[in-house]
Amino acid sequence: MTIFPKPGQPVRGSHTDRPIMALLDLLGRRWAMRIIWELRETPLTFRELRARCDAMSPTVLNDRLHELRETHIIASAEAGGYTLSQSGKSLLDAMMPLLRWSDEWQQTLAAHAPDADL
Repeated sequence: MTIFPKPGQPVRGSHTDRPIMALLDLLGRRWAMRIIWELRETPLTFRELRARCDAMSPTVLNDRLHELRETHIIASAEAGGYTLSQSGKSLLDAMMPLLRWSDEWQQTLAAHAPDADL
């Protein structure tokens, strides 16, 4: 039985039961964010997800899919495979400002790199 983080329960790195800590624990698990990212535009089968995730171990993919389904981030797609649930789509929308921030951060770092003036 896989134990996965859920709001209302203490999680790795925190003895509180705050929902944000459960979310950060879940999203911090190996490959979880990548799976969510790959499902952002279209449902994918297990094989398609594995191929897009650099051929990750099928055991790890199966574990992450189980955790993300149990926490209602992803759901089974009607035509087979996996898709983001409404909660997963809402999570992705909430993460988009971080994507924009990371692009700006990259530009800032590049502008301040030691060889940027060359």
